[in-house]
Amino acid sequence: MTDHRPWRGVLVATALPLHDDLSVDHDAYAEHCAWLVANGCDGVVPNGSLGEYQVLTPEERARVVETAVAAVGGQRVMPGVAAYGSAEARRWAEQAGEAGCGAVMLLPPNAYRADERSVLAHYAEVARTGLPVVAYNNPIDTKVDLVPELLARLHGEGHVQGVKEFSGDVRRAYRIAELAPDLDLLAGADDVLLELAAAGAKGWIAGFPNALPAACVELYRAAVAGDLATAVPLYRQLHPLLRWDSKVEFVQAIKVSMDRAGRRGGPCRPPRVPLLPAQEAAVRAATEKALAAGLA
Repeated sequence: MTDHRPWRGVLVATALPLHDDLSVDHDAYAEHCAWLVANGCDGVVPNGSLGEYQVLTPEERARVVETAVAAVGGQRVMPGVAAYGSAEARRWAEQAGEAGCGAVMLLPPNAYRADERSVLAHYAEVARTGLPVVAYNNPIDTKVDLVPELLARLHGEGHVQGVKEFSGDVRRAYRIAELAPDLDLLAGADDVLLELAAAGAKGWIAGFPNALPAACVELYRAAVAGDLATAVPLYRQLHPLLRWDSKVEFVQAIKVSMDRAGRRGGPCRPPRVPLLPAQEAAVRAATEKALAAGLA
């Protein structure tokens, strides 16, 4: 854990446990955050895509952050503060700061295909809170691509300190390092973790540690240390699960895997619907194979 850069290491984009009536199970969420840290994870990222933030009320969203901070301490919590409007995103960053968080994660404007000037203004607005901002590049879902040149400009103007890279294009790591050598690259998709670690990633904002934290932490530590003898076989074992993090159904898949691993995954809120039977069977089989291999 590096206090002045709390986004480094393995930060889990936390799934949010729900009761059967789809209300938030805050007690289970607090226990989950503490369990992840006890199993070697460096911190948690509440209110990301995996945390279903889009379907939470403002009161629920604020309490999720407060619950995580109470469970593991603010320096281990980097909430997602995405919102349609820059003023609302700034307010969520302010709420995170008031709760004691050490940094926040921010998508670009995602209500429309924003141009470069809008993206710069959006990040500048949230950076005014004084909290370090990690950009989240997810062009698949947001239709706004934080290309290396734009990231370098955002970093050069002091708006972002790191980037969760979810484009899936591992070639970008080298271009980012050339244009903005002090910008921390964080692996944003589970199924390119090894490739981005080899390219110099300083962290992993991860999905599948929700189900298998110890094995994922071992993978990350080996990968960033260049210990390929350990990392490659483990990556091959985990990849049938890790690739679900890049699918549309990633939230449901990770929750199914959590349930099978003995955690509280549970249902999702609409409009997400349960996996198709074949999808659920595939996730369950891959999870059971990982558990049988001792990767719990």
